[in-house]
Amino acid sequence: MLMNRARATLLVVDVQEKLLPAIDGAEALAARLAWLVGAANDCDLPVVFSEQYPQGLGPTIASLKALAPAAQTVDKLHFSCTAAGCLPAGLLARKQVIVCGMETHVCVLQTVLGLLQLGKQVFVVADAVGSRADSDKALGLQRMRDAGAVLVSREMVLFEMLEKSGSEHFKAMSRKYLQGARPA
Repeated sequence: MLMNRARATLLVVDVQEKLLPAIDGAEALAARLAWLVGAANDCDLPVVFSEQYPQGLGPTIASLKALAPAAQTVDKLHFSCTAAGCLPAGLLARKQVIVCGMETHVCVLQTVLGLLQLGKQVFVVADAVGSRADSDKALGLQRMRDAGAVLVSREMVLFEMLEKSGSEHFKAMSRKYLQGARPA
């Protein structure tokens, strides 16, 4: 199954100021997330940010929010966005949810499992999730895949949102996101 812009939303889980520095490879992860959020926004894919206990962990990092200024932000105390009941109706109305963020084995995992229970088609952007320990990230990804989530890359998301080449939009997106330096 392909991701489809008309049926999908990008959910960015808990990429917050006070948590990001503790994540393995934090700077590289932030760059990959910025690439993904910017590309999603430029493809008119709806974006939603979640924040885990923002009073303690701070808000979503400003560099991400600036890339999707119309995105809705929801806060929660539960680790799972579905258990918290905080997801906006617009996201829940769509069949597909593309998920990225932190931590892979906690909030991302529990949110993905909840979305699957709701009958959503869930795509986890494997190169745009992170945990404090790489082993926890690997186990979280394995568990999500075993539960029925589809693991994808940032480029898969971009190309499936674009659908075809040859248009001016494709050329602009190619120049901005595919040519030259791309965050590893």
